[in-house]
Amino acid sequence: MLWKIIGVVAVVWIALAIIGALIKGLFPILMISLVVFGLYLLYKAVSGSDKNTVSKL
Repeated sequence: MLWKIIGVVAVVWIALAIIGALIKGLFPILMISLVVFGLYLLYKAVSGSDKNTVSKL
């Protein structure tokens, strides 16, 4: 029974370490993509184009 508990704790620990590394690695890419998308929406809102309005997104 003790080995099962230790095994579960080890698996959870490894899973959290992998998820943490992925979040740490992908966070800058996520922030850059959010800034680019926000600039795109701002450009579309300012340009005043009737064909592609922000409300149609």
